Amino acid sequence: MGRVTERRKVIRIRDGAISSRPDTLVTEEPLEIRLNGKPLAITMRTPGDDFALAAGFLVSEGVLAHQSDLQNIVYCAGATADGSNTYNVVDVKTAFGVVIPDITLERNVYTTSSCGLCGKASLDAVRTTTRWPINDTPPLRIDPDLLASLPDRLRAAQQVFDRTGGLHAAALFTEDGELLDIREDVGRHNAVDKLVGRALQNADLPLSRVILLVSGRASFELAQKAVMAGIPVLAAVSAPSSLAVDLAAETGLTLVGFLRGPSMNVYAGEHRLTLETTKATQT
Repeated sequence: MGRVTERRKVIRIRDGAISSRPDTLVTEEPLEIRLNGKPLAITMRTPGDDFALAAGFLVSEGVLAHQSDLQNIVYCAGATADGSNTYNVVDVKTAFGVVIPDITLERNVYTTSSCGLCGKASLDAVRTTTRWPINDTPPLRIDPDLLASLPDRLRAAQQVFDRTGGLHAAALFTEDGELLDIREDVGRHNAVDKLVGRALQNADLPLSRVILLVSGRASFELAQKAVMAGIPVLAAVSAPSSLAVDLAAETGLTLVGFLRGPSMNVYAGEHRLTLETTKATQT
C-alpha cells in the first residue's frame, strides 16, 4: 500500500548559504471510491485508513449508518492496464437490504470540491437525511476553557505533521476533554471521514457526546459530515464559511471558529457552552 510520507531532493537556501538535502513530504494519491461496483467519487488523500475513509464518506452521504449496513470493503485489483493493484481503488459493498439513497453516481460527490450541492438545497438535504438529529439528544455542557485547551493537544498528537508540515488533522474529544481518536490527511474532509468511518466500523455511531476539532477552517462540507455522524460540536482553529454557519443554525450544531488560545468565536449552538452572562457583551 502507499506510504504516508516520501523523500524528495530539495535545494535549501538559508541566510545566503545553499545546500542540497532530502526532504520529507506527505504523500498525496487519488482514491476512487466505488459503491457496490459502481464508481462514485474520487478524492486526493494521504494513503492509510482507506477503508475508514470510504466508510466515513458514505456515512456523510446517508448510505451507511450502522456497522451492520456494511458487508465489506476491498481494494480493487486490475485498476491498471497491466492488472496490478495500485491500492488506490476501493469498493464498498453494502449489506443485503440497505436502501441506497438517490446519489448521482455519474458525478464526483462532494469530495473534489467543497461545493457539492449549493445553498438552500444543501441545507435541506442534510437536515432531512441525517439519521440522528442533533437537537434530539441531551445537550452537552462544555466549558470554553476546555475548548481552549484542545488545539494544543491536537497539535501535540500530530505525528506526521511534525515530519512534513503538510497535513490537516481532525480529532474527537469527549465532553471532558479526553482525546478519543485523531487522523491526519492532506484533505481535512478526508481526516474527518477517517474518524467517522472508524466509528462506524466500531459500532460507535452516533457520536452524540463528542467534540470534533479540525486544524483548518470549517467548511459546509465539514459541518455536513459532523451533522450526519450525530456530532453536536464542531470547533475549528480558523474561520467557518457562511454556509457552514447556516447549516449549524438549521440543525442545532454548535459551531466554533478561530479557536486560538482563550479566544474563539461562537457562530451557532451557544447553548452548549457554559457562558457566564455577566461576562457577555453585545455590540
